[in-house]
Formats: sequence, C-alpha cells, structure tokens
Amino acid sequence: MEQTDVAVIGGGIVGLATAYQLTRLFPGLGVTVLEKEDALAEHQTGRNSGVLHTGIYYKPGSLKALNCRAGKQAMEAFCAAEALPYEICGKVIVAVEAWELPILQGILERGLANGVNCRLIGPEALAEIEPHTPGLQAIHVPEAGIVDYRAVCERLALRIREAGGRIHLGARVLGVRTGPPLVLETGAGAVACRQAVNCAGLHSDRMAALAGAEPPAQIVPFRGEYYALREAARPLCRNLIYPVPDPAFPFLGVHFTRMTTGEVECGPNAVLAFGREAYTRRQVHLPDLWETLAYPGFRRLAARYWRTGLGEMWRSVSKAAFVRALQRLVPEIREAHLEPAPAGIRAQAVAPEGAMVDDFLIQETPHMIHVCNAPSPAATAALNIGLLLAESLRPRLSAYRILYLSRRQP
Repeated sequence: MEQTDVAVIGGGIVGLATAYQLTRLFPGLGVTVLEKEDALAEHQTGRNSGVLHTGIYYKPGSLKALNCRAGKQAMEAFCAAEALPYEICGKVIVAVEAWELPILQGILERGLANGVNCRLIGPEALAEIEPHTPGLQAIHVPEAGIVDYRAVCERLALRIREAGGRIHLGARVLGVRTGPPLVLETGAGAVACRQAVNCAGLHSDRMAALAGAEPPAQIVPFRGEYYALREAARPLCRNLIYPVPDPAFPFLGVHFTRMTTGEVECGPNAVLAFGREAYTRRQVHLPDLWETLAYPGFRRLAARYWRTGLGEMWRSVSKAAFVRALQRLVPEIREAHLEPAPAGIRAQAVAPEGAMVDDFLIQETPHMIHVCNAPSPAATAALNIGLLLAESLRPRLSAYRILYLSRRQP
C-alpha cells in the first residue's frame, strides 16, 4: 500500500494548484494527486474559455471576489515566471437595451468595491474598443485577460513532481476508509494518508458522501455549448465581449472570447446535461440523470425558472436562435460564420431549497477538506484557493510535520 502525507483527489486546476501549494509551503511533505482519467485537466479545466476573470461580478467580501482578485494576480505571476501564454487584453460588458442599464450600473459598483479597474463608457468609446459591437453603454475592464489553463496544469504537474510529489492517473477513488491512517481505495491500488483534499469537481459531492460527510448541496451538471468563429469572421471580435448577465443566475450569458491561439469562441449557453460527463446532446447517463431529476433541489429550481430553461434548450437545438443571441452583441454575425466547438460542463451546486450556490463552498471533516462548489472563476482563482486549502491544513499537519521531514532526510 502506498503511503503519503496528503492526498489530493482530482487532477483539474484546483487540485493541482492545491498540491503545488502544499509542496511550496511544506517542503518534503509527501503529496500525491489522484486523477481518475488517463490525463490531467480533462473536464472543467480543459473545457473552459480560458478567461482571466477580474472579480467584477461577485459580491464584495465573498470567497469568489476575494479569491478571484488574489488568484488572478498569482496566476499572472506564475505564467510570467514560467513563460506560459497569457495576455491582458481587456473586456467589455455591453448593455444593448434600456432595461439593462441599472443592472450594468450595479455590476460597475460591485467591480469598484472589489478593486477592479473598470469604467463606464458610451457608444463612441465602445466603438473604438470593439468596432462591431453597438451598445447604449458598456463597462470597460482593461485588466481582464486570457490564458491557456491546460498549459498551466501541465506546468503545475511538472513542478509538483520536481518537488517530490506524485501524480497517479487512472486512479479513480472507489472507497474511503477512515483511520488513522485514512485509506483511499483506487483503481490503481490503495493509498494511505494523514489528510486528503477533495477537488473532484463534477463528482465532489459524491466523493464527500463516500468519505462519510453530508454534502450541503448536490452537483447539478449544466452543459455549456460553444461555437467558434471561422477564420474570416474573427476580426468581428477583437478581445472579450460580454452581455449584461441575468442577476438571478451565476451564468454570464453567451459571449465572445478570443483565445491565446487567436481563435474566437462564442457561447456558452447553459442546459441541463443528461450526465455529469455528457458533453453532447446524444450522451445520456441514466443513473446521473435520475439522480438529478429525483433531487428536490433541482425540481424546485426547475419549477422556478422553467421558462429560462426552455430558452436555453431552444438555443441548444436551434443554431439560428444561438446566432440571434450573439447578434445582440455583434449584429454582423451570421450562421455561416460559426462552426461547432467542444462543449464543457459546469459543476453547479444546488441547495435542497432549490437555490444555486453562488459562492465557493468548502466543507471540512476531521481527515478531509471537501471543495463542494468551485465553478467559475475557480480556474482564475485556483492558485489562491490552493494556498488557502494548504494553509487550512497547517494545524492538522503541524503535529507530525517534523517526523515526516526528518524521515525524508538522507
């Protein structure tokens, strides 16, 4: 049986950032990452739009706001130090109808309260930034950026291994035996550890339950579908163009995102996925779907917002409807400009009363820390989330840290 000090479950960016920060804070500590897939960053991390978020949308003082601001700075510093591709290109949030103006003002106030560099601009200034995007008003956020999160994950994995950490692929956690020691039964063999951190993303609630915890919310998978602009249409978007989001939802609406490769993605919508890893409309995982439909929290959510849900589903099956949503921001867009792009799935925690959990959600038990809700901007904030998780383990590790450090000395 393999032994380690801390096991991190999940090889997405939050799990890797946590393992990386553990190796930095506690040199010599045994750190092992367990990833169920045969590669890292295969789900939420590797399928998002690669935006460096600024924290403009989030409630001041929330975990999202605090971690996004600090995490963005840490991510920029990491990418600069590691010569990884990123760019501070700026974004605009555009109001195209009068009823959106008060919401836009509220977003501006939140951004300023969070310390974001942002300002309200009119149509002429907007035209200078994004010539193909008309609007009544917009918020210009010059510090927003883009990054390649897969490349970040690969570099984090390299640094973890260089520090003596281990990363096991194809190591799905199948069972948890509480200790001491804590034993994680995986498809690649058992791993004994003192502490574990659950960064399982789409399966974080199940992992918490497997470990004997009672998750405060259940993960409901929402698929975000994208198109990409064909090369000839890419000049229609210079950088990042966002609509004014619906304040009732944690989704930002269909938008335009230039990638570090120069490609431009359009989307996503937000439709219920028929499985936690069902990336196409044809993929159905009946146990996952039944679990979602049987969950009282989801049924209450669906009863409250069924009209919105139907609109998202219609955009999923109708390219013309998707194009109309994009034309609110860039009227020159036509169906011929778009080609399908890979979809992603957002692991959204939904509380039993039917509310979408709007902040990061961390649950602690004696031998484990569970990251129960970490949707966007978790990728931007990952290095700071990882730092906070590692710091929260400090009192748990202090009792045996000297023993383990001395054990590793030659």
